[in-house]
Amino acid sequence: MRKALVLSLLAVVLGGCASKPAHRDISGVWINQAAIDAAAHGGNLREALLAYGPNLEWDIDAKNATANYTNGFESVEGKLIPEDDGTWQVSFYGSSSTGLSLEGEELIQGETDAEPRQPFVRPRITAASDAPLGASFETALNSAYLGGQWRVTSGMGKGNQVTFLADGQVNGLPNTQNYVLCLAGDCASMSGEHDSLWLQQGEIGAAHIFVRNGPRLEIFQALDSAEPDDMPQFYPGKLEWSLEKL
Repeated sequence: MRKALVLSLLAVVLGGCASKPAHRDISGVWINQAAIDAAAHGGNLREALLAYGPNLEWDIDAKNATANYTNGFESVEGKLIPEDDGTWQVSFYGSSSTGLSLEGEELIQGETDAEPRQPFVRPRITAASDAPLGASFETALNSAYLGGQWRVTSGMGKGNQVTFLADGQVNGLPNTQNYVLCLAGDCASMSGEHDSLWLQQGEIGAAHIFVRNGPRLEIFQALDSAEPDDMPQFYPGKLEWSLEKL
């Protein structure tokens, strides 16, 4: 009788342990593909990012209990804490926290008072291991938003075929080797309602305003209306290039 009771209690304990959801390994990089897909329609870039953001990429290390994210202008470090129901809490320095869970192949960032529910997926191509947080998102965004072949229809180099590479290089645009799309932060504040990007040749670079309308891309000089000691406030100046997607 006593032996049967012990076995019965053991079964209850083991059954309780077995019923606790197991934690899958969520280590690695996750990107906000919904924001990328919205941008890929070829409209205003920052509107698409704001509509499906604000967070763009998570980098999680379950072994070391860290979970860091970027929203395009800052990187935030958090501590990853597994919950009994198979989900996770990410505690940030201070009092704030957010929940993470898996739904199929998506990592879901739970809704909070400050942020909406956001899904993330594994990137098809991950950045180098020493790349900064956000690099995988930027690579995927560059490919989706500006990938493919373009032709200069007006401006210097008219008739040139232009390729914006996913790694931030550009071929065929005169006097330009590299580009960086403005996602958020100071560059967004400086360009106000306009989309902007940075174009660089060697050590020389400058901000530009651009307008994307489906298969058409217009790039303008960025003129500054601010006082000399104030943060720049850019607005579109002379049209430098018009490009059309082939």
